[in-house]
Amino acid sequence: MSLTQSERLSVLACVTGLALVSIFFFGAWMGVAQPDWLPMVITAIAGFEIYMVVDAMRRRRDGGVNG
Repeated sequence: MSLTQSERLSVLACVTGLALVSIFFFGAWMGVAQPDWLPMVITAIAGFEIYMVVDAMRRRRDGGVNG
């Protein structure tokens, strides 16, 4: 299965987001103080992923790439 460049970027963002969320919850479970920037980075990655999913759905509907 060959992925396009945008699909590879989406997979990388997903893995990075999952790793950051794991770090966040592990730190919360251990009682470690969380840096202020961590929730913002997690939210930014989640927003990027939502954009990528909506864009892929639009392209399929319009008969473009992956259509």
